[in-house]
Amino acid sequence: MKRTALFAAGLLAASASADVLPFVEALQPEPPPAPAPVVPAVPDVLTLDQALVFALENNFAIRQARERLREQEGLIVEVRAQAIPNVAATVGYSRDARSLSEARAGVPVNYQNWRAAIIVRQLVYSGGGVGAALDAAKTTRSAAVFEIEAVVNEVLLLVRTRFADVLLNRERIQVQEQGVALLKEQLLTAKNRFEAGSVSHFEVLTAEVALANAQPALISARNGLRIAIDELRAALGYQGGFGSDLKKVPAFTGTLEYHPVAYELQASLSAAKARRPELLRLEQIRRARESGVTVSKADYLPEIYVTGGYEGVKRSTSNSLNDSLDGWTAGVEASWALFDGARTRGKVVQARAQLNQARLSVAEQTLAVEVEVRRALSSLQEAAELAEAAAKVVGQAEEALRLADVRYRNGAATQLDVLQARQALTEASLNRLEANYRHTIALATVRKAVGESDPVTASAMP
Repeated sequence: MKRTALFAAGLLAASASADVLPFVEALQPEPPPAPAPVVPAVPDVLTLDQALVFALENNFAIRQARERLREQEGLIVEVRAQAIPNVAATVGYSRDARSLSEARAGVPVNYQNWRAAIIVRQLVYSGGGVGAALDAAKTTRSAAVFEIEAVVNEVLLLVRTRFADVLLNRERIQVQEQGVALLKEQLLTAKNRFEAGSVSHFEVLTAEVALANAQPALISARNGLRIAIDELRAALGYQGGFGSDLKKVPAFTGTLEYHPVAYELQASLSAAKARRPELLRLEQIRRARESGVTVSKADYLPEIYVTGGYEGVKRSTSNSLNDSLDGWTAGVEASWALFDGARTRGKVVQARAQLNQARLSVAEQTLAVEVEVRRALSSLQEAAELAEAAAKVVGQAEEALRLADVRYRNGAATQLDVLQARQALTEASLNRLEANYRHTIALATVRKAVGESDPVTASAMP
């Protein structure tokens, strides 16, 4: 009995020291979800860099990509388990009706049995399947890393666009407010001149109509700013803005300015093909599919295991549970599917088709990236030309308004001439603002298309 107890205790200790006992983990409650990032209060001032850094930690697409990476890391652990020794503990007890046991001369009826063992099983040959599966898991994990980088680039471009939307609508409000202020001044001038008897009431009505017509554009610009702020909030993944911060809006710093930038087509294409994470990700998937073919073909070959362990059983010539035998065991196991109904052939066909699909995906994405770079550079060129033209028009419109004001005061121009000049200046200012906005977005799109690294992405990479 003492020897049996010692064996059972050793069985339990060996299992625990080998970090087995999977039932311990299985009985533990499911861990709670990872806590959401701490949401700060709405800041008084928000810069573009602050917005980008916040998005890296809180944007939902980035957080989901990180979880997919953890999923692939778990797959690597799962596959690696096939290449390292597996330890299993087995315990069994059976009791039969005495009528099922045949008594022998001088030997008592044996109606109960028990068995306990620790078995170590090590795979030593599998036709290269395990090694290939591990390589496939590792390359798939690398693909997940590149996926995070691609998602980060998309999110940063989105945040830059949404932040520029906020600046655009804020500047629109300022332009419209300036236009309304000029129209109010024009109305006041018309009223003063009407009271002095130098103009008719028609010019006062004309100024009042022009002022009223400018109000809807100002109202729309203010609504556009509110919507742009909410869209920026969604891009950042900011879930605050409640309680005392419900209506608080930060002061957004920055302006939409035009600064000429030149990109050479061939260098941009080469950089994009070498650095774009979408292409690098698909290349890793292609490598994983190559390993997948090896995994499928491994089923054509045998699997060989080396086994060993320690076992204890009840002596068959005794009916006492304390009467036992124990000792070491060792052996070799081999299995070879000589015919599996062509299942392995079907798996190989699937794996080769998946490999060809991966190769085609690389070629397709390479072409898509090339087109994307060309389109981005073309849009950047267009935006630069528009920004340069719009800047010249604003200067001309300002001079035209100055001359119209002078001529109106001297009686050489009508109020309609002044109103048209003011409207032209407002339109030119809005066009310049729109052109600068388009150039800002086009430049950010080019940098993303050619795979330029962003300093703020360092904290997002695993």
